[in-house]
Amino acid sequence: MSEKNMPQRPLKVQKTDAEWREQLTPEQYKITRQHGTERAFSSPDFDLKLHGTYHCICCDRLLYNSEDKFNSGTGWPSFTRPAEPEAVSAFEDHSYGMNRTEIRCADCDAHLGHVFPDGPAPTGLRFCMNGTALYFTEA
Repeated sequence: MSEKNMPQRPLKVQKTDAEWREQLTPEQYKITRQHGTERAFSSPDFDLKLHGTYHCICCDRLLYNSEDKFNSGTGWPSFTRPAEPEAVSAFEDHSYGMNRTEIRCADCDAHLGHVFPDGPAPTGLRFCMNGTALYFTEA
């Protein structure tokens, strides 16, 4: 296949700090652009049990499906996997003296949360997300 026939990955969403501040609420900005964390059990749609999809609050990227959501008991929306493997990016996070894996939106680098190796089958992973970084669309 020639290079011009290869599927092209869209360019990352790039906005200035002022543009992000204008688009997002102060809480959304703090969490997604400054790598913040919402209080446990405080996120929108935390215990929502409807069928649908979860998208990035910053760029609308499809991130998670409700079929992969589970109650982890942690107080944050948790998923066993992203909707597509390439929907999120993983980064080492050594903040607060911890060794964790940070999860960001692959399209706009919004901080979403962290992934842990203590989730249920089929993946054994727990994508523990800030609900403020997501919005839900009912199917």
